[in-house]
Amino acid sequence: MTTARRLAEKLQVSERTIYRDVRDLQLSGMPIEGEAGIGYLLRQDFDIPPLMFNRSEIEALVLGARMVRAWGGAEQGEAAAQALNKIEAVLPADMRDKVDQTLLYAINFKVSAELKRDVDILNHAASEHRFIEFDYAREDGERSHRRVRPLGLYFWGGAWTLASWCEMRKDFRNFRVDRLTELKVLEELFPDDPKKSLTAFIEKMRTR
Repeated sequence: MTTARRLAEKLQVSERTIYRDVRDLQLSGMPIEGEAGIGYLLRQDFDIPPLMFNRSEIEALVLGARMVRAWGGAEQGEAAAQALNKIEAVLPADMRDKVDQTLLYAINFKVSAELKRDVDILNHAASEHRFIEFDYAREDGERSHRRVRPLGLYFWGGAWTLASWCEMRKDFRNFRVDRLTELKVLEELFPDDPKKSLTAFIEKMRTR
């Protein structure tokens, strides 16, 4: 049996919070025995139901993980594999075989290690709101140096593009990630600006 005081000290909350949360759990059906001033006990025969997916849901998860590993960044691919392993570990025994039996695959021979690295770098820069600089080669061969606000990454079934606000053009621009070179993430952060946001970018693309 555990007292509210011990739980409060361990969780760094007030005893009042423990009393309230335990009461809510009891009302939701959790088999917690005891009361305020005495202590609480979770019955040993209580167990969380196994994680349940049907065959279609398992296939969707496996395919998604395989696609991320094939086409996503290096960090994302590793994370997808680890997530799938965790899901498989908590599946009931009769469902685990369904993971290996999934006959949906994502094969790719185009994404280089450098491109995977750049996808990870751009993803971090966009998440952290950091300016980036790079050299860019258009399809016609024209080259330019850009300083942009990275807003998001899009995969088009064969190529990644970076949605951004270009400081040089003073407008939104899409850049193919495989045409970026000399990519640098700057320490400078860009502020939130509704007119230069991903939402504004998407709205502008819809009007074109």
